[in-house]
Amino acid sequence: MTFPPLPTERPLLDPASEYAKWQTVEPIRRVTVWGDNSPWLITRHQDARAVLDDPRFSADATREGFPGLSPRVPPPGPGQFFVMDPPDHTRLRRMVVPDFTFRRIERLRPAIARICGELLDTMTADGRAEADLVEAYALPQPTRVICELLGVPYEDHAFFQRQVRTLTDFASDTPQDMLAARKALYGYLGELLATRSREPADDLISRLATERVATGEATAEEAVGVAALLLVAGHETTANMFPLAVVALLRHPGQLAALRADPDRWPDAVEELLRYLTVAHAGMRRIATEDVDLGGVLIRAGDGVVVALQAADRDPAVFADPDTLDIRRDAAGHLAFGHGLHQCVGQSLARAELQIGLPALFDRLPGLRLTEPVDRLPRSTSAIHGLRSLPVTW
Repeated sequence: MTFPPLPTERPLLDPASEYAKWQTVEPIRRVTVWGDNSPWLITRHQDARAVLDDPRFSADATREGFPGLSPRVPPPGPGQFFVMDPPDHTRLRRMVVPDFTFRRIERLRPAIARICGELLDTMTADGRAEADLVEAYALPQPTRVICELLGVPYEDHAFFQRQVRTLTDFASDTPQDMLAARKALYGYLGELLATRSREPADDLISRLATERVATGEATAEEAVGVAALLLVAGHETTANMFPLAVVALLRHPGQLAALRADPDRWPDAVEELLRYLTVAHAGMRRIATEDVDLGGVLIRAGDGVVVALQAADRDPAVFADPDTLDIRRDAAGHLAFGHGLHQCVGQSLARAELQIGLPALFDRLPGLRLTEPVDRLPRSTSAIHGLRSLPVTW
């Protein structure tokens, strides 16, 4: 039996059109991700939460039949706890949780505001009035922040961003390219970990070296993998979310005007933008380890599952008029950061970067506008929906 392909393309600000139809007529259905790998697709919010809460759905990407993003993607390396199950997932994740608590991130807010101000100063220096917002602001802001938190020298950003682009571009890069990029990135971080073990500083990589590797709680390879995961996820997601949020607000001038009139609404607006855009458009992948009855559908052991977060966050059973951007909405419960055991460990950091970075941009550049039609903006081809560039003027 053949099944429709999992949608891999989408409009700039909306989910793929197939999701709304399937959510109504067959919210749990089979799709094909590649070859003969045909997992179940979950589109309702309630079912998505149920899968992500259920330990019978494994995140272990090494299991046979796992519905990975592409057969071309190499197996995960050590330390990639987002594709692991307990106890290894628990052991590795808890090593970094203290650095991403709400309280810890709140202490970073002045540094984030400083970075935003410096980037805006550079953008507007010498009377300049146009820029690529991705290159000038959206990418360097979260990159500098995660570098400060991890202890990675920002002056090396061109090197590691090049490796990250190769690792995350599932549409064009070969397995050999990806393996070479991973080797280069892991080698770089391994040298940094070794240096920090001899000369520790106040950063996460130093703590991994001195508190985890030195005590035998983790191997050096695992610590490097954890650092790589945080470096990649710590800037890639926000860097993609940011320009889409800017486009969304420019396309909804009434919403932007309301924020300018009442800046206290920005935290709520960020939650609504996270729900509305849900940039993790490849979904969360799982595989059943035993038979599970989900919403009246029998999912058998060994069946793959794709949780369509972008569809769940447009579920009208949870969010009234879900295709409308409404900064006054209570968007609590959205799944932009996932749910359950594997919910994004860096969500407080991402929220802070958006809550500070977006108002800073619009306050400093009140005349901000696009210089290219939306349909001509180059899209990302990674698992994270976004833009490669965003030409703007002010």
